[in-house]
Amino acid sequence: MYTVFANRNDAAKKLAAALDCYRGKNPLVLAIPRGAVPMGQVIADELDGEFDVVLVRKLRSPYSPEFAIGAIDETGWTYIAPHAREAGATTEYIEREQQEQLAIVKKRRALYTPERPPLDPRGRIAIVVDDGLATGATMIAALHAVRMKAPARLVCAVPVASPRSLEMVRAYSDEVVCLETPQDFYAVGQFYTSFPQVEDEDVVALLRTQRRKREVQHD
Repeated sequence: MYTVFANRNDAAKKLAAALDCYRGKNPLVLAIPRGAVPMGQVIADELDGEFDVVLVRKLRSPYSPEFAIGAIDETGWTYIAPHAREAGATTEYIEREQQEQLAIVKKRRALYTPERPPLDPRGRIAIVVDDGLATGATMIAALHAVRMKAPARLVCAVPVASPRSLEMVRAYSDEVVCLETPQDFYAVGQFYTSFPQVEDEDVVALLRTQRRKREVQHD
């Protein structure tokens, strides 16, 4: 029997407990927007670390937009899932989808962190967080993006994942921390009692709070 989390806050606290070995080591917790951002702040607070976002977007299936056929990061690097062709994604469709999603990523960067560059994971413990893995595509793109910045250790942390997606992300990280891997996985939301949408305004507010904390610490 799998665990159903009350909400993202509940999942984040349980995930932070599983990451306790990194407490006090100033880890950089990088959340995948938008759903994981509230979780990222909770985990960073629990571990006495710092918090930021890693920006990636899934590439949508042409016939089922909720289903990912890949993902793209801020540099344009793209992961294409093995099932993309089976899902009906032609080369032309993928190119259009890349352009559309990359434009959204760049817009979000300007909105989320307009006054500063992203926090640098170089030489640090970087923990990439999402609220769950269905296909694993966005997590793979996020891990690749962070790996290119040379962290000392790269950790993938999620409350729940499909067994197949979890196996796929292992090759992109040094460690995977996952609380539940149910066989009957259909959607991330099925493992939360409350799973509201996180809006851009919520992300901006959380990042502003984090920035103020850093400013106080460095005064």
